[in-house]
Parts: sequence; C-alpha cells; structure tokens
Amino acid sequence: MGDELTLEELSRSTGEPVERLSQWRSLGLIGAEGSEGFRPEDVEVAGLVQLLLRRGIGLEAIAKADREQRFLGHYLELMFPEGVTPSYSLAEAAEMAGLEVGVARRFWEAVGLTEQGEMAGEEDITALRALKSVLQAGFPEEPLIQVMRVWADALGRVAEAGQRSFHFYVHERLKASGMSAEELMAASDAISQHAVPQAEPTLLYLYRKGVARANREDMVMHAAEDAGLVEISEVPGQLQAAIVFVDLSSFTPLAEAMGDVKAAEVLERFSALVRQAAAHWDGRVVKQIGDAFLLVFPESRTAVACVLEIEARTAGEPQFPAARSGVHWGSVLYREGDYVGSNVNIASRVAAEAGRHQVLVTSAVRKEAKGLAEVEFVRLGKRRLKGLAEELELFEARPVGAEEREKAVDPVCGMELGPGEAAATLTMEGEERAFCSDECLRRFVAAPEKYSG
Repeated sequence: MGDELTLEELSRSTGEPVERLSQWRSLGLIGAEGSEGFRPEDVEVAGLVQLLLRRGIGLEAIAKADREQRFLGHYLELMFPEGVTPSYSLAEAAEMAGLEVGVARRFWEAVGLTEQGEMAGEEDITALRALKSVLQAGFPEEPLIQVMRVWADALGRVAEAGQRSFHFYVHERLKASGMSAEELMAASDAISQHAVPQAEPTLLYLYRKGVARANREDMVMHAAEDAGLVEISEVPGQLQAAIVFVDLSSFTPLAEAMGDVKAAEVLERFSALVRQAAAHWDGRVVKQIGDAFLLVFPESRTAVACVLEIEARTAGEPQFPAARSGVHWGSVLYREGDYVGSNVNIASRVAAEAGRHQVLVTSAVRKEAKGLAEVEFVRLGKRRLKGLAEELELFEARPVGAEEREKAVDPVCGMELGPGEAAATLTMEGEERAFCSDECLRRFVAAPEKYSG
C-alpha cells in the first residue's frame, strides 16, 4: 500500500462508507490539511473513531476533544512514537514472512488480532517470521498456537492492568485536583515518560523469573519420569495432579451487605493469603474468579498442607469470613495454561460441598496424603454431589487436636468476629447475635427473618 490513500482505499481499509468518512473529514478528524489524499495514520484514527462511536461517544464530542486536547493526535503519538508504518494485507504479510497464509490466519485469530482486520504492519511481519522460525525448528503447530494464545491473554491483561491503574489512580486524581486540560495532559505525560520505559524491562524480568520456576518444575518432571515414579501418558499434556478449589464461604452476602469496596479489600487480603501459602507449598495459582481460586500441586500431601495453612491464616484474621476448600487427586489435561477434565470438575464439586472452615478431600487424596504429619482425615461417608452420577466418599482434613473456634458470626454478612471485635450486639429470643457494623445490625433489625438461616 502506498504512502497516500484515496477516499475509496480508506473506505476499503476501514469498512466505513465513503459518505461517513467524508463527514469525518469535514469535522477535521481525518485527512491532511491541504491534501486530497489520506495518510496511513488515518486508518488508525478511523479505527479509534469507530470504537468511540460504538461506545456511545458522538462525533461532535470527539471533534471537540480533538480541538481542545489534540485527542486524536495524542493517540497517534502514544501508539506510534516513530510514526505509522506501511500496511499490508495478511496474505501479503504471510508471503513476506515465508509462512502459509492459513497458518498465519490461525495465529492471527488465536492472539486476538482480528480486531485490526487483516491489515498487518512491520511488527506483525516480524512476529510471523518468529512463528515460522519456531515451527521450522520442530515445535508442533497446535501447541505453539496454544502458547501464543496464553501469552496474548496474559499480556493483554497485564497491559490493561497498567492502563486502568494509571487512569484511576493517576489521571483521575490529577483531574480531581482542578487542573486544566492542558495541565492535565502535561502532568500525565510527565509521569508516563518515567513509567512507560520501565514496563518492558520489568515484564522481561518477571518472565525470566517465571521461566526459572518452570524450568525447575520441568527438571523434576524429567527426573520423576526417568526414575519410573511417573507414568508417561500417550495423550500429550495428560498428568497426575492434586487440584484445589478454595473460596470464602460467605463472600456474596458480605458484598451485598458491605458494598463492593469493602468486599474488594477483603478479597485483596484473601488473595495475598492464598498466594503466600501456595508459594510456600510449591503450588501454582492457575486462576482466580471472584473469591474462588484454582490451585494445582504435583502431589496431594503439599496440597492438603497448603489448604490447611490457608484455613489457619484466614481463621486468624480479625473480622474476616471463613474459608472452605476441596481437594481431589487424579488425571488431568494441561491445555493453554489451564487444567481441564472430569477430575477438575470433581474438585470443584467437593469444594462446593464444604462448609465454613472445612477442608474436604476425596478418598484418592486421603490415600496419597496418608502419613501427613499432624493431620487427621475424618470420614464423612458417601455424598451425592451436584453433577456427578456416582456418590463420592469424602473426608475432612484437619490438624490433629484442632480446637473449636470461639468466634461469633455476623448473621448478615457472614463475617467472623473474635472477642472484642463486634461493633454491636443484639439479644433476641434469648440468643445474642454479634454484628461487625451498625449497618449489618440495621439490616438485621429491618428483616430478621431474612437472616434466620
């Protein structure tokens, strides 16, 4: 594609009708002054305008922001500090990289680049060449695409976290201080100029730390296979593992009663406790969804030890909800950085069966973890769990000689309260109830039947 585009070429590149692009030009959003043609930059600007319109921001508002704050020009400088490079079709880019267009398209779709259509730049071509190099070295296409998908998802989340944090904790606070638009832009840019250059070196540092941990685990896996301790599966990615699900037993009522901000503070503390314990016992946090964590361990003993530590840590927190956990041992499939299969589902169902402070495990875990020092497994009998055809024998894992906890439970939010931690108490029908806040007391008094359970 040449350096200058006609209106029709811009329309084909962006998918916008000629009439609409002409309107955008009349507002000064696209097009170079004094020229009938359009620059490659206008393709990028048009993409941003399309996104703004989809989010309900009108053309006049976009034009006003551009006049007063150089909104679109600032976007181009931020996104393309060295200028917009020439664009090529995906087929052209694949040919330049020496890659089959079908492989290039599968990569394109896997990493989420379909949002830019099938237009590729120099960086995209470099990535396609790297993909070809790895494939030529003998790495199979399907697992390589899986790795690329994991990287794209993870790094997309990393980038979003950085931008959202900057917006909420830097830009919005500067704006609230009463700065003018020009002052706000200058102050934000000054901070960005110091912060942004540190991002890639820090990401590389953390990636190398992750590679070191992964390499250690891989060496252990090789050694276990060579020693005959692990049976090598014919199915790629199939392995034996202890799967743990752990969450807070009353997080939903807590969020409803205390609001999202307080719930987020509780969740932040719980996340820290879970991650600290997992690192201590060589486990890995696979993912977090709300207050629920999926952890994986190479064997059951460390999995049980970890969840008991999580239980002890959360029980020791002042004004904190109770945790509950489920552990299962068995064969799982490793796919795209995650663990899938029926045994993962079983672990999830076991956790859902657990009550406050309970660590429930299956018979497979009890068998693998027997002899764990200072831990006893109390047989609970067979249970029929939701979604499972067969009854499952469950055990409660707990420290030997564990004493009953003397904590009151707020009937509204589920927060546990130790001696002296209650903000208010109420005696009703001869029973005293403790509350973590006046708000929970107010909610209870207004509808005591709602919290009778």
